[in-house]
Amino acid sequence: MINQLQPAAAVAGIYPATACAEIDLAAFRANVVALQAHAGVPAMVVVKADGYGHGIVECAREARVAGAGWLGVATPGEALLLREAGDAGPILAWLYGVEEDLAPLVAADIDISAQSVEQIGRLAAAAATTERRARVHLKIDTGLSRNGAPSYEWPHVCAAAAEAEHAGALEVVAVWSHLAAADEPGHPSIPVQVEAFQRGYEQARAEGLEPTLRHLANSAGALIVPEARLDLVRVGIAAYGVDPAPGIAALAGVALRPVMRLRAQLVNVKQIPAGASVSYGWTWTAETPTTVGLVPLGYGDGIPRHAGNRASVGWSGGRVPVRGRICMDQFVVELGAEHLAEPGEEIIVLGSGDHGEPTANDWAAWCDTIGYEIVTRIGSRVPRRYLNASQEDI
Repeated sequence: MINQLQPAAAVAGIYPATACAEIDLAAFRANVVALQAHAGVPAMVVVKADGYGHGIVECAREARVAGAGWLGVATPGEALLLREAGDAGPILAWLYGVEEDLAPLVAADIDISAQSVEQIGRLAAAAATTERRARVHLKIDTGLSRNGAPSYEWPHVCAAAAEAEHAGALEVVAVWSHLAAADEPGHPSIPVQVEAFQRGYEQARAEGLEPTLRHLANSAGALIVPEARLDLVRVGIAAYGVDPAPGIAALAGVALRPVMRLRAQLVNVKQIPAGASVSYGWTWTAETPTTVGLVPLGYGDGIPRHAGNRASVGWSGGRVPVRGRICMDQFVVELGAEHLAEPGEEIIVLGSGDHGEPTANDWAAWCDTIGYEIVTRIGSRVPRRYLNASQEDI
């Protein structure tokens, strides 16, 4: 079956030669293949938040080419976007509000997470409206204290699901949960959550449910928590070549390749004398004469404002520092007194690190955050340029 995914309509933004995010789809496919091989079980590739900033439709297609049987998204809108783009495979959506209509998801054969008796009732009603059985993944809270049924509600959720399944309204496909600290090797939460999950699964079986899938592991769990891999692993950030936490992929012996390369041209270059200050608030002042360049990206494009005077970028085979505050649309870098530069020369904001440029995790360290936030916040004004797309039909 041919499953052609069409890219979303472009939005008004920056001219691509001026700045763009280059997305290496070959690297993405290789990461998915490596993660599935390492885990030894099928992978659900998570493409929520516009594919972690890399492009939901493009990455969904390449995940399928790489052998991913499942896609995962947060919102119903994301799931329906993938269906509209032509994806016909299994998709799980897990986050929706109290007033959202679930019937379009059921009609589109999208798997839906449920964590309460009320949600089971809504899914049964949606099934009646669409005259189709809802496919449900029951979520138990094993210790993250976020989404999922708490242990004291779990038996009631399972009983309601069993009743609805017996009535033909839905099929319980899976039981699932989410790890709190899989990216911290040896964290005491891990065995506690694995045990709680197993208890919850056994309770579901005791209520007469026979889910065919159990999934608990996220990217870090897939990499370094073998007891959490179960029947399916959900790989998100690792598929995009960003380590869930520093050293996790290396600990697992898995080589991940960063998929995004954020580049820009210098749009202005000038010499400034000693004593000249840079950007809003004059938070940096040149101690000696030097040359500065202007990069046409800012916090309006996802460059963290608090990276001013902390971060550096790649230029001419090395790194040069960010000087002064990052503005909405631009920031300044110091090129040095001894270096000649011209407008149009390339700056690499982040990439693989192969040519001296910083990685997403470098930016995360400068900003006291995680690599996830760095790549997902790159805004829609920044055009994406897709490299090495697969030519296969799926």
